[in-house]
Amino acid sequence: MAARDSFDEGKRLFHLKRWEMALQEFLMVDSGGFSLKESVELSYYLGLCYTKLARYDDGLLYMEQVITQAENSLWIFQCRMVLAYIYVMTKRYKMAEFELEQLATSGFQSAQMYTSLAYSASAQKQYDRAMELYQKALDLDRDNTTALNGLGYILVDTEQDIIKGMEYCRKAVNMKPRNAAYLDSMGWAAFKTGDTSGAKNWLRKALGIAPNEPEIQNHLKMATGGIG
Repeated sequence: MAARDSFDEGKRLFHLKRWEMALQEFLMVDSGGFSLKESVELSYYLGLCYTKLARYDDGLLYMEQVITQAENSLWIFQCRMVLAYIYVMTKRYKMAEFELEQLATSGFQSAQMYTSLAYSASAQKQYDRAMELYQKALDLDRDNTTALNGLGYILVDTEQDIIKGMEYCRKAVNMKPRNAAYLDSMGWAAFKTGDTSGAKNWLRKALGIAPNEPEIQNHLKMATGGIG
């Protein structure tokens, strides 16, 4: 019973977003008496905990175990999404695309899948492809804030259509006004239109939420002429 008690406690802590405490509970589980399904579920939660804690190599190990052993197609879908996220965060974009394309060829489609592919394309400066993928996400979910902000930011940053891009960014920030990335996009859009006062206001709000984010710091520096 001790193993299952730790397992249940780990899941309880995980859903409370206490990642480190949940991880410690899961690591104490002796899965010797577990069924295959229970062992796979344990690997799934261990992988998620490590990913939440930005311990990406450990997270990869457990997510790959789930993919090779799981019979639940939903778990496989979720694990491939997590793997893609890890690869994007560690700048292994081609591997991220491989995981996501595996999902697409298997018939899985979601706004999250398309926004992840779009982010990967954007990081590689493949802006036309990124915009196409963000639009596919919006076709599935017109209120997807990640896609709205991503598409808007590219239109603004590349100066293809600053006004339209700003509209997309504004819609995203209106839905999630405490998201630093969306506030940053609004600030950058304002800067691109020549509204330096508005830009500084948006960017200072963004920096207040994410003070260690280099891109926001750089945008604010440009908007203020280096004054701060």
